[in-house]
Amino acid sequence: MNTPQDSSLGREVAYPSQYDPGLLFPIPRRGAREEIGLDEAALPFVGHDRWQAYELSWLDGRGKPRVAVATVSVPCTSPNLIESKSFKLYLNSLNSTRFDDDAAARLCITRDLSACAGAVVTVVFGVPPLVEEAEGESLDERDVAIERYGPPAPEFLFADAADVVTETLSSALLKSNCPVTGQPDWASVSVRYRGPKIDRDGLLKYLISYREHAEFHEQCVERIFSEITQRCQPQWLEVEARYTRRGGLDINPWRASPGIAAPARTVRDLRQ
Repeated sequence: MNTPQDSSLGREVAYPSQYDPGLLFPIPRRGAREEIGLDEAALPFVGHDRWQAYELSWLDGRGKPRVAVATVSVPCTSPNLIESKSFKLYLNSLNSTRFDDDAAARLCITRDLSACAGAVVTVVFGVPPLVEEAEGESLDERDVAIERYGPPAPEFLFADAADVVTETLSSALLKSNCPVTGQPDWASVSVRYRGPKIDRDGLLKYLISYREHAEFHEQCVERIFSEITQRCQPQWLEVEARYTRRGGLDINPWRASPGIAAPARTVRDLRQ
């Protein structure tokens, strides 16, 4: 089984000079899901990991460079997530590779990423538009004292069963750390739900309690989804985190209750 410690993370790696799909490093999702009590065969959510790539280039049939940006969507049902540094190295390996046309380049990337994830990955050129303000109510200016920065503290979460609402709450204060290198991962997170009204101060303190926690982006979002579900008992729930860019890539894991459709319109935060 591949583990983060087996990947190129935290190691000096030569810049790739030729196309090499073997650079892509899959990490099985099962282990992290078992840690938070999720059954791989009966996941309580649907979703995807949306990557946005800003440093993408290859050569056309006559050797002239082409440049692009791209949006990549990996289904959360894939057996593997794609380790981010390996993803960056793989994209760099395309820099000196010739393709007859843009469609051939996209087909190659789609094929290689799908093989790594173990499921059908979609790749489209272009990225979503920027938005200046988060949707819903921001929690970030609430007057609360913070003393807990890790591990995540689900005991902060509670909701008022007598007050059922449909709303979106957001925060730009989510931070966690890479489980291998210890480097910080910064994100904005939105929580959309219907159910007992979630306590604002408790949710903010819970999100900030990830500040010294070491876990991959996708795993953090699944933990947030699971713990809000367990503690607050929403009728349905949707959680998305928009992480800032590193190495020309950002990742936006989205998880939602079964039956909730993926957002019809995706956007990027200003920090992305």
